[in-house]
Amino acid sequence: MNPKEFYEKVVKMREAQKNYFKTRSSMDLQLCKRLEKEIDNEIERVNKITNKPSPQSSLFGENM
Repeated sequence: MNPKEFYEKVVKMREAQKNYFKTRSSMDLQLCKRLEKEIDNEIERVNKITNKPSPQSSLFGENM
């Protein structure tokens, strides 16, 4: 995914999240989860390329 595609996907994700919180429909929730997973996967992919640890993996690991 290139930067423009990533940006467009994040915009879609935020729109879906806003829609979900307005409607609380299960279809909107499924869309949110799918888009969030795609964004998380892309972040993980880029972190692997740049050799940066995932911020999610160190959330509770080092500063406890």
